[in-house]
Amino acid sequence: MKKALSIKDIALAAGVSITTVSFILNGKAKEKAISDAVTKKVEKIIKDLDYKPNQLAQSLRTGNSNIIGLIVEDISNPFFATIAKMIEYKAYKRGYKIIYSSTENEVEKTKELINMFKSRKVDAYIISPIKGIEEDIQALLNDRKTVVLFDRDLDGVNVDYVGVDHFKASAEATAHFVANGRKNIALVTIDLPIKQITDRLDGYQKTLEDSKLLNEKLILKIPFNQDTAQSSIQMKKLFTANKVDAVLFATNYLAISGLMVLKEMNKRIDKDFEVIAYDDHIVFKLFTPQISAVEQPLEEIAEKIIDLALTRLSAKEKRPTQQVVFPAKLILRS
Repeated sequence: MKKALSIKDIALAAGVSITTVSFILNGKAKEKAISDAVTKKVEKIIKDLDYKPNQLAQSLRTGNSNIIGLIVEDISNPFFATIAKMIEYKAYKRGYKIIYSSTENEVEKTKELINMFKSRKVDAYIISPIKGIEEDIQALLNDRKTVVLFDRDLDGVNVDYVGVDHFKASAEATAHFVANGRKNIALVTIDLPIKQITDRLDGYQKTLEDSKLLNEKLILKIPFNQDTAQSSIQMKKLFTANKVDAVLFATNYLAISGLMVLKEMNKRIDKDFEVIAYDDHIVFKLFTPQISAVEQPLEEIAEKIIDLALTRLSAKEKRPTQQVVFPAKLILRS
């Protein structure tokens, strides 16, 4: 196997010191008064020899890896996949690369991922957290690491956060049903004690309590990662055992499964039955009629996450934490 090139090899080929090559690689040629001629000579040798710096070694020298760790619930989930893609694009434009992984809402897996990113010397952590990792997040903050939470926050941890007002969004969607004269309004949600999900439940319940329409039998909580076939059976039972005239799906993947169930049941979405899905999806525009949705401002969320992370990375002194909460938008389709 061919031996990997080192800075020493570049220095020998250029006839300069290893320190000079290191300064040039780290963009400090002008700062260290290295002539343009020497800089160009070294850069040409680096290009001709196709030299690739050892990132870990480079990060140990500079203290920066230019890598950000992104930890989400499930990277295959359309919401997280879209956010990850936008964050990756925006970070790359600013000189950073993203490495990411999924927690599957498992506390131990999340802790392991944080430790893995520590070993990779990432510059910042962007995390969609789960209860049970508060001490791990606090430990990162105590080590003066840059951490930004998104989608859900953690009680008792003073850290930058970007999210959406899920309570208000769910309440507005439910209020729309009430205003349209719906009496038996169902909610299909995930059985998880995470804030963005419980806020959607609370917004739904509060609106129906105020309207004297709350019926606990119309709330279906589906276990996280449950088999799709079992979830379909539960949804079919909900729709057949009750006179449901409207349903709010708390996630878009639940909505897609639910729409398939409704199609199998030959239950039409019309003036007598209305559907709203949380988190818009291209699939909803392909249905007839098109499906109404609660849309989260993904572009703004991704931009703010990167802005907070990079601002904190470049700050020379401690800055107050920020809690940024965006409104969602109810998109009504006929």
